[in-house]
Amino acid sequence: MSSSQIGFLVPLNRNLEEEEEDTSTPKLPISTGANVIGRSSLSISDKRLSRKHLTLIASRNGSADALVEGTNPVVVASGNRRRKLRTGEKAIITNGDILELIPGHYFFKYVTMAREKCGENGNSMDALNTESNEGSLSRKRMRPAEMDNDAPVEEKSLVTVKSGYSRASTLSIPSAHKDAEAIRHFSVPYDKSPLTFRLLRVKDLPAWANTSSVSIRDVIQGNVLIAVLSNYMVDIDWLLSSCPTLAKIPHVLVLHGEGDGTLDHMKKNKPPNWILHKPPLPISFGTHHSKAMLLIYPRGVRVIVHTANLIHVDWNNKSQGLWMQDFPWKIQKDLSKGCAFENDLIDYLSELKWPEFTANLPALGSFNINSSFFKKFDYSNAANETRWHLSPRLWGILQGIAYEEVRLIASVPGYHKGSNLKKWGHMKLRSVLQECIFEKEFQKSPIAYQFSSLGSLDEKWMTELASSMSSGSCDDKTPLGLSKPLIIWPTVEDVRCSLEGYAAGSAIPSPQKNVEKEFLKQYWAKWKATHTGRCRAMPHIKTYTRYNGQNLAWFLLTSANLSKAAWGALQKNNSQLMIRSYELPLPTITEGADIQAWWSSKHASQDAFICLGVLFLPSPVNSHGGFSCTDNGSPPKNECGLSEESKWKRTKLVTLNWEGNRSSDSCSEVVVPLPVPYELPPKPYSSEDDPWSWDRRYYKKDLYGQVWPAAV
Repeated sequence: MSSSQIGFLVPLNRNLEEEEEDTSTPKLPISTGANVIGRSSLSISDKRLSRKHLTLIASRNGSADALVEGTNPVVVASGNRRRKLRTGEKAIITNGDILELIPGHYFFKYVTMAREKCGENGNSMDALNTESNEGSLSRKRMRPAEMDNDAPVEEKSLVTVKSGYSRASTLSIPSAHKDAEAIRHFSVPYDKSPLTFRLLRVKDLPAWANTSSVSIRDVIQGNVLIAVLSNYMVDIDWLLSSCPTLAKIPHVLVLHGEGDGTLDHMKKNKPPNWILHKPPLPISFGTHHSKAMLLIYPRGVRVIVHTANLIHVDWNNKSQGLWMQDFPWKIQKDLSKGCAFENDLIDYLSELKWPEFTANLPALGSFNINSSFFKKFDYSNAANETRWHLSPRLWGILQGIAYEEVRLIASVPGYHKGSNLKKWGHMKLRSVLQECIFEKEFQKSPIAYQFSSLGSLDEKWMTELASSMSSGSCDDKTPLGLSKPLIIWPTVEDVRCSLEGYAAGSAIPSPQKNVEKEFLKQYWAKWKATHTGRCRAMPHIKTYTRYNGQNLAWFLLTSANLSKAAWGALQKNNSQLMIRSYELPLPTITEGADIQAWWSSKHASQDAFICLGVLFLPSPVNSHGGFSCTDNGSPPKNECGLSEESKWKRTKLVTLNWEGNRSSDSCSEVVVPLPVPYELPPKPYSSEDDPWSWDRRYYKKDLYGQVWPAAV
């Protein structure tokens, strides 16, 4: 297919105004396909510009992939955000975005011809339609004329940024759709990446919806010496084909929840250096449900907490989340020092009770690999323990702020009391939040529960859980107060119209008896994920958050569903936490089967879960660079030019739809965007919405022509 022109790169002066027509740098036409931008095409002699400095790969919808191929970085400015791209890095640009071919020099505005025709509304037509009308199986293109006639256009005010230039007033996308592609602009500098998390890539979504998303190969990479993979379901064939690096790692320990035939297959097909271990549980029929990875490198350890089983559909078709951070080896004098995050991690690992093995690590020595081995790494950057070394003046400034950046919240089966009462489950979350002080805006603010399996609940336990999730104080020492939660749960139509059709419902395994309790009607809210492009990618991610508009008090990414099995229930006058409940494996249901009878026959099986989650909290952070196990480069320098005490900033947690000043150059506050996949505040169910339950019959066909249960 021949290429066709779709737009221009328009030269701008330092005030971001278009150059005069007789300028020595003309407009550069951009056509579909690859467009090479460099010293020759621009008639610029500056040798900082390579001959092949930047390649723009433009698509017919007007968006383009900007790939840096020269030796010097390029800056992409979109809205109020600036992102520096180095060699080999790329970003998606759309109409109105500004390129600095050398940071602070050679400014060009990307203008598409389609936008000139429809009033330059600044948004991709494809993207506006991708997630509109969630219940529709067809994707009708919105004509430019429709946009021009129906969509109001609002003007942005002048914004001054640190680089020393002002952005001229530009036209935003139509107000009705301004958040439609928010994830497109999600980009966090490497040194701030541990403060947030990532969504996993979804195979059938448009490119913009997978911006900054990750695959398993992005996570397991580099010179890994030891890998510990902790999960529930493991497809060893898929795992090795999707991540060939695993076959080359000298020592791999797989902690799993598999049994019967799957386990036999794993044993027969695993590489000889792999160790398989199913953690023992104190309660019969328990399940190891946590999803984490620990990767040992010559430089340190990578800790990963995520929500996906190690199977194809979880890493390709569903909405999932992942957090990771690299930590260095401790220096000799600090071997006995610990921190809150380290305690969280070691407590969790100790419960897995894997068979200890010996590993000889080149240039490092021989080690016994058990839970205590992981005390050899310095986790202080996670818990921000450096605050204890602050001057009295700075200590005073930082009083009244929640200090930890991230904490681990785990659940293990058993009866927990005494010193262990607040060690696990919702009581651990309660104890951590009780130590935190939050902004006044979060007093009596709501909480969202989002998960993929609903246990057998009652109103008393819902109040108990809400009490833990509502913990914390304002800076005037008053409690935040009890929150009203909403439950974000897919409707029947969401599942039917999803990327997988009804088949997606098999991973949302909750029966009518749990879902259709009368008291739950007050909690139901819709799964709506337009801004991340994931309305049709059914959630397997589990999240809990307290919010006010687009501001977040805290956010928990976890493998814990909404059940007593995952969070525990208080007993004996609140002196004991029991983590144990009724859950079930996925069934095989055929057309004509008595689903209710099947469910009743399995109801006596007791199940309890080991779960793990990472809790994001606002905190003071130092502007030091991030540590990497896979990059030998030096960390970024502080660019603010301030004194040591002035380098401390406070983090502010926000959603991708937050509309404040997103400039990452602020020297007083670090705005940390979290890619919360669903929209906040959640929209309550309407009278026409029915919550999904997997043991009901559904006769309206999905996009594959199937009913539920599928005939076999």
